[in-house]
Amino acid sequence: MKRKIWKQGTAVLWILLLSAGLATGCAGTPGPAQDSENAAAGQERPEEKVFYYGDTTFNAENDEKDVNPHNGYSGWACIRYGIGETLFRYSDTMELEPWLATEYELADENTWIVTLRDDVSFTSGRAMDAESVKECLEHLVEVHERAKGDLKIQEIMAYGQTLTIRTEEPVPALMNYLADPYGCIIDMQAGITEDGNVSGTGPYRATKIETDVGLTLVKNENYWDGMPNLDTIYVQTISDGDTMTMAMQTGELDAAYGLPYASLPLFAAEPYTISSVETSRSFFAAVNYENEVLQDSNVRAAIAGAIDKESFTQVLLDGNGAAAAGPFPSSFMFGDATVTAQPYDPENSKALLEESGWTDTDGDGYVDKDGETLSIRWLTYPSRQELPLLAESVQATLGEIGIRVEVNSTANHLDFIESGDWDIYASAFVCAPTGDPEYFFTTHCLDNSTKNRGGYHSDKLEELELQMSRTFDSDERAALGTEMTQTILDDNAFIFASHLKMSIVSGEGVTGLTAHPCDYYEITVELDKN
Repeated sequence: MKRKIWKQGTAVLWILLLSAGLATGCAGTPGPAQDSENAAAGQERPEEKVFYYGDTTFNAENDEKDVNPHNGYSGWACIRYGIGETLFRYSDTMELEPWLATEYELADENTWIVTLRDDVSFTSGRAMDAESVKECLEHLVEVHERAKGDLKIQEIMAYGQTLTIRTEEPVPALMNYLADPYGCIIDMQAGITEDGNVSGTGPYRATKIETDVGLTLVKNENYWDGMPNLDTIYVQTISDGDTMTMAMQTGELDAAYGLPYASLPLFAAEPYTISSVETSRSFFAAVNYENEVLQDSNVRAAIAGAIDKESFTQVLLDGNGAAAAGPFPSSFMFGDATVTAQPYDPENSKALLEESGWTDTDGDGYVDKDGETLSIRWLTYPSRQELPLLAESVQATLGEIGIRVEVNSTANHLDFIESGDWDIYASAFVCAPTGDPEYFFTTHCLDNSTKNRGGYHSDKLEELELQMSRTFDSDERAALGTEMTQTILDDNAFIFASHLKMSIVSGEGVTGLTAHPCDYYEITVELDKN
């Protein structure tokens, strides 16, 4: 079996604080990650091109503490900000295409031969060859639990620009997994700094990193794929939607990712541009099976059937998303069009609760059983601007069927996950970043999944994943993906609210900043400001 993919050929510093609100939202710092030399001088060289980029995601809350791809989900920051690159990347149609590699060959079910580009260097100055990639991937699977489980690498051999990877068992999606942000190739000989900085191959390198605040990027003068247009980029973490909106309106930011959907109409005309794309990023809730009440299938079905997804997407998301059945949008072969979820039906939800003995015996509006009120601790976080809105919507609609919902929207949500102080956890996740269905299930739904927060188990799902792990044919994988989705929906172990449209707003003169379906690529060599 063989498949190949071929190579294809100044602004001044912030001069105003926006307001007391902006000062609070940006931690009171006009340029939170500015280059120390320029900051000390209080000015930038007139010939410099400087770019200010607002983002909601660079923070510990999202497990993006730095730009080290071998640390949690920090690979997303590494790849989004143009620091690191992977062997292969995804086209606009989510097809695998060359990046740091030129081709791959599947020699047998367990052996992959990858040919690397011969004109790439790390920002450390070291040339990228098979040995450097080998060192990187070996360290990755040593320290990164999710990557180790995905890749199942047994041995890596390096010779010149040829990399041979042997896996412990067949991994049909191996090249797809290596295009995950954790697969960014970094120079291990240059090392990883205490603040989580790395030497990558991208058009920019980080010179200053401050978790929850931002980072400074400078151009890579020796970038292999052309000269970057910008000299310095200040990425600024702004979690408050109103603060980010105001910063775009006043010109303090050149572009922004993660603006509230309600703010987008403010930027619908010149001089602004909006780049939007449908993604597989979903808002969904996971059920904590440690809660004995939620072990009742009727209670889980009642909750799933009392969430008004259409109202949430059309009203609260202002149409910037689509109501979801499962983890994948209908445009996918294994998407929503192929599965059935619990429909929105409050009366049926009430009947299901009553069938399990939950009725309102004291007339307070909430159902109870054996003297206990049915109360749900709904955990979420605020950096995804609409997750708290989903929580409010759920609190209202579940209240209508007699379930009390206590909302905890906090940046410290991972601490509550760790302690078990939650019943339903709502988050945002790109469910098919590799264009393949297996990723979501191996990440969230299996016994050994790193994000199986609620302890879900299904004998059927485990068996289907065993089949998936040995299936190379794309049509067969799609069919298995559909069956696996239906399995978790029948159990109401996960409740999917919406698939999101991702939008990036650019200010006057900005070009080359384009939203991508996989939500990985943002700052690239094409980014410019005139």
